[in-house]
Amino acid sequence: MGRSNSTDELHVSSTEDQKSEYSVRGWLTVAGAFSTFFCSVGFINAFGVFQAYYRTHQLSDHSDFDISWIGSFSTFALFGGAPFAGILVDRFGPRILLIAGSLAVLIAVFMTSLCKEYYQFFLAQALLLGVSMSFLFCPAIAAVSRYFHKNKGLAMGITVGGSSLGGVIWPIAINELLNKDGVSFGWTLRAVGFIMLPLLGIAVLTVSMPPKAQNDQETVHEHQNQKSRASEQKRDKIGPLTRIVKNTTFLLLCAGLAICYLGMFSPFFYVTSYAESLGHSTSFSFYLISIVNAASLFGRILPGFLADRYGHFNLCGLAALFSGIIAFCWIPVKSTAALAIWSLAYGFSSGGIMSLQSACAAQVATPDTHGTAVGLLMGSFSLTALFGTPISGQLVGSYGYLALSMYTGASLVSGSLLIICAGLKLNKKVLPK
Repeated sequence: MGRSNSTDELHVSSTEDQKSEYSVRGWLTVAGAFSTFFCSVGFINAFGVFQAYYRTHQLSDHSDFDISWIGSFSTFALFGGAPFAGILVDRFGPRILLIAGSLAVLIAVFMTSLCKEYYQFFLAQALLLGVSMSFLFCPAIAAVSRYFHKNKGLAMGITVGGSSLGGVIWPIAINELLNKDGVSFGWTLRAVGFIMLPLLGIAVLTVSMPPKAQNDQETVHEHQNQKSRASEQKRDKIGPLTRIVKNTTFLLLCAGLAICYLGMFSPFFYVTSYAESLGHSTSFSFYLISIVNAASLFGRILPGFLADRYGHFNLCGLAALFSGIIAFCWIPVKSTAALAIWSLAYGFSSGGIMSLQSACAAQVATPDTHGTAVGLLMGSFSLTALFGTPISGQLVGSYGYLALSMYTGASLVSGSLLIICAGLKLNKKVLPK
């Protein structure tokens, strides 16, 4: 009789999970989370336009290396603030953090429009903007991960795809306003703020945690994967933060992604200058970064869909491995068609890394610690994301683009091996269901 009741409970749990996968509330959360990534990581992807503009205008007396630290530090602050945002979202929910983060982002954008000195740009665009953005994307991704279990990879891919779309639209829009329509720097940034305002408002209204009953069902589902009730009770005696930090699978995942992030963004920042060094036109070279980001959008959704069937760790590791192989093939690419195809290939493969990393972290965590796990994961590669771009710049300046290609490829391949090891540590089967 007990066995029959247990079977019925599992059937009910499975039915509830299936319903939650297609709830209006869940997909509204995905839409709102998509907006937060569009306004946060997607906007940071447009820093290449600011880099070129600052070099010839407000910061013409500073070197490219000095200016690049504004973009690098904003990325560091975004990832570095994620652990705190993740812990807070598990305790207080996403709405309070989204309101605070949205207000801070808008203040940072409007304050940047008034900046004239280097330290002012650093405080507004690097520090304040980066930290406030961590309070946007981290609560959003934590909320999405709680709504979806069976289709977690797909939902995460769509959510993170907002940054790719932002990486396509923001550079083009800002470049058109600054360099072609003759709009002043101040009003260009104010236009950015006014565009972000309704999008962030949508995010605040739509991103929410699932009802408690649904959380309970997901908790039951997660606990079914534990080896025994005794070991689960032992784990529960440990604090959630300590439990995640001591998880070997999670540590391998963090180490692998940290190594990947040393070189992963190098093509995003330097594919334009590489094309110009070959003699291609400035307009074509500029649009290569939009091609990379456009391909990354599809690379974040399709691998997420496949990962729900063949394993999140498997697809994330393969995406990093293929990205490394493509990076090794960077230098032989010289013609216009070859550069466009290479940019499409790298954008697609690297997009899989960024979409699946959060799904992998959520798979290791319990439902009530999704935010903490995602936050700690982001924080683990904040330093490598900070130093990766300046290292790439030094390599290009001292040894040329061949050294950059080898550096990018080696970091991605090395990181992919650790991610694959993490997946095997979690499940010995090569293709887990």
